Amino acid sequence: MFEAIRLLRVFMRVSILAELQYRTNLYVQLLRSALSFVTGIAGLGVVFSHTSNLAGWRPGDLLIVLGVYYVISGVIRFAIQPAMERLMQDIRSGTFDYVLTKPGDSLTLVSVRATATWRLIDVALGVAVITFAMVRNDSAVSPWDVAAFTIGLLAAVVTVYSFLVILSTMSFWFVRLENILVIFQSMYEAGRWPVEIYPGWLRAALTFVVPVAFAVTVPAGALAGRISPEMLAGAVALAITLAFAARRFWFIGLRHYAGASA
Repeated sequence: MFEAIRLLRVFMRVSILAELQYRTNLYVQLLRSALSFVTGIAGLGVVFSHTSNLAGWRPGDLLIVLGVYYVISGVIRFAIQPAMERLMQDIRSGTFDYVLTKPGDSLTLVSVRATATWRLIDVALGVAVITFAMVRNDSAVSPWDVAAFTIGLLAAVVTVYSFLVILSTMSFWFVRLENILVIFQSMYEAGRWPVEIYPGWLRAALTFVVPVAFAVTVPAGALAGRISPEMLAGAVALAITLAFAARRFWFIGLRHYAGASA
């Protein structure tokens, strides 16, 4: 864990220096994040101009959902997605050989070596929205709610990371899989809203096929006091199971890597 944090700090410094070389691009990306945020807030405004609740979720509760969505999205686009995209590119081109020659755990290295530091603005926006929602709700938050939210959020990050590792590891067998991350991101967009509002078949897909429900709705529901201890335990169990499965699948994939010289 400490080695991963140390490596992440090193690669973050490199990423920041690279971003500062092209500051106009950085400003454009920040503008895109701001526009996405404004669009999300506007969408909530439109919905609640016609109803007082959505599938039992009040406006303040849906602000929490939106905040959690931005926090997890920021983490994905800050470190997980750039790292997985680079992994797929290296496997396809054969430059993944250089990763295997380096000391240390290969999965840890590929997970932290590519970052998009400016995406941390999404995390900051998400935290701000969650804070505003809690103040707006003007309701007491128990220590259990805070603990459940923290546990749910950590489980969400582990779940999404493990899921994307499993998808990316399939590159050892298939030549081009970049679009699979695009498909995941498109489905993750559904996380702007709680899964309860969707039809049964889509709710099942967002829970058991692509874990959007566990990534967004569960931690948001924990802070809003809408989930049971059993549901939280299920989210933690899923995160642990996926983490072990992803690591196991990763080493199976490594055995199928032919290398650039093959």
